[in-house]
Amino acid sequence: MTLFDAAADDAVAANAPLPVRMRPRTLDEMVGQRHLLGPGTPLRRLVDGDAPMSLILWGPPGTGKTTIAHVVSHATRRRFVPLSALNAGVKEVRAVIEEAKRDLGMSGRQTVLFIDEVHRFSKTQQDSLLAAVEDRVVTLVAATTENPFFSVVSPLLSRSLLLTLEPLTDEDIRVVVRRALADERGLGGALRLDADAFDHVVRIAGGDARRALTALEAGAGAAQARGADRIDLATLEAAVDRAAVRYDRDGDQHYDVASGFIKSMRGSDVDAALHYLARMIEAGEDPRFIARRMMILASEDIGEADPTSLPLAVAAAQATQLVGLPEAGIILAQAVIHLAMAPKSNAVIAALGAAQADVKAGLAGPVPVHLRDAHYPGAMRLEHGRGYRYAHDFPGGVVRQQYAPDPVVGRNYYAPTDHGAERDAAERIARLRALLRGAALPPAAPDGPPDAAPGTATDGWRPRCDPAVPSVADRAELGDPAVRLPAPEEAAAQPGDAP
Repeated sequence: MTLFDAAADDAVAANAPLPVRMRPRTLDEMVGQRHLLGPGTPLRRLVDGDAPMSLILWGPPGTGKTTIAHVVSHATRRRFVPLSALNAGVKEVRAVIEEAKRDLGMSGRQTVLFIDEVHRFSKTQQDSLLAAVEDRVVTLVAATTENPFFSVVSPLLSRSLLLTLEPLTDEDIRVVVRRALADERGLGGALRLDADAFDHVVRIAGGDARRALTALEAGAGAAQARGADRIDLATLEAAVDRAAVRYDRDGDQHYDVASGFIKSMRGSDVDAALHYLARMIEAGEDPRFIARRMMILASEDIGEADPTSLPLAVAAAQATQLVGLPEAGIILAQAVIHLAMAPKSNAVIAALGAAQADVKAGLAGPVPVHLRDAHYPGAMRLEHGRGYRYAHDFPGGVVRQQYAPDPVVGRNYYAPTDHGAERDAAERIARLRALLRGAALPPAAPDGPPDAAPGTATDGWRPRCDPAVPSVADRAELGDPAVRLPAPEEAAAQPGDAP
């Protein structure tokens, strides 16, 4: 490199954004990702041993994917060529590969091809890399924020080492910010950062080092513009256009706000639940934490009163993982509204608690012999499975049979409420229990709508088809005294019957 080139590079570096200037130059300078950086790890061997190995880096934004690509390139003295899947196609990829072949043939120097957001490449574009990666014409370092098992073609995955990056912890972010404040490549000690402003930077970073340094640079610019030697909270707020929500993700406020969020949905207050959701999002709460709490609530506080709630909460969590903030806030808000408005029941958690209490009390006898596994050699000699009644061989798919161990026969754990869909479940489970245990059946469902007054038109209503509601024949077989099947001689043809 000439003196002119070095000076030009220094000028570019001086004008580069703070996250670029503070990018670690070696693995030892990297913050976080300790599982990837220790002695003997594949990444350490790749850099220290100069091994020609392609990588796929999977992790959230701002966790070091681009940094690792630069470190691999600089530490191994290879040519570094960055491409973004947003604006590069097969033509650009092939041009890099052809140039890499020339360099390898003429000087022996290898090329590191860094592709950011590789999940945005089509299958054809990814396939265009296979031969060059297979022949090690290029060392591919591909970064993605999406699950590579769904977004990267299998042949490319099999030719690369997959490294998973974790979100940076709050302490990791603090290390990054302190380094930027003191390092000559950063602010060089020219400014101080007030404690509450420091906390705000950490909150809004959300585990993303790039976001933290961008906010710090904005605050520093605003402070220097007014001649200050410190960055206070008001200056930082104005610079990043984001209010500092009084919320400590590791302290009491974290638990208080999360508790208010859950209890508002449980109490069906849509507006309060949305307030707490917005408060957590604005404070930089991990959206995955929010989604996890909603999935738990969907079973704990709604359950079978609205069976659609849990699938919806799971879908919201998966969509949040794929989309990320800020758009994921819309998805979470939709789920919050659904869960808050849904009918409520704690029957699921109560049922589990009652069953667990019996188990802890020692009520856990052996599995009935007829239910035991009969597929292994010798099981027949033990009479395992003997007498088992296959439910599908009986009308309605239900047959009288003991399923529970002896100590808990007849114990009822699940007690449906009369809220939402559990209103129907209460009738259904009563009839199932009667069928299974050979008890007297409860009264059959009425022939009209449940709320219809005598003589009221039913507007086309038909009774639902429910295998848990036994037929007349089933009830007679079980000895229901209210039912008597006619004798064969009584079963005379009725007027209108088909011949």
